[in-house]
Amino acid sequence: MDDHTHDPSVAPPLGNPTGWREDRRWEHATLRRATEHGVRLFNSGAYHASHDCFEDEWYNYGRGSVESMFLHGMVQVAAGAYKHFDFEDDGGMRSLFRTALQYFGGVPDDFYGVDLADVRATMRAALDDPTALHGWRISLDDHRPSAYDADYEYAESLE
Repeated sequence: MDDHTHDPSVAPPLGNPTGWREDRRWEHATLRRATEHGVRLFNSGAYHASHDCFEDEWYNYGRGSVESMFLHGMVQVAAGAYKHFDFEDDGGMRSLFRTALQYFGGVPDDFYGVDLADVRATMRAALDDPTALHGWRISLDDHRPSAYDADYEYAESLE
């Protein structure tokens, strides 16, 4: 495990997603931490803050790694939702989602607890009908969690 991705305070998952090791630790605990914060913020409509969580962690990984592809894809998902909801720019949303689908190409469907099969399906639906995003929330460990104050504080600490 790389020192820069080690965080013993990150809780175990519900289930056994890709990234959870046999020795009952996360391969990259800071990736899980950023994912938890980013998903909860996304689900609460804080798309820019969600983007920041994924982007900050993305810088820890080299180009071409599965972790980098996942995080870069999630950056695009959050940015695409931001374009749609905050700027009514569906052309920008579509461009970002097409890129995200490319990044997610080799990433397992249950990566660090995120239901990427659902993320992919929703993005594809939104390419044809952007209202597919309305009411959609990302699943993490088979739940669709909302943000806590700690999630907003985490995102603010990244600035």
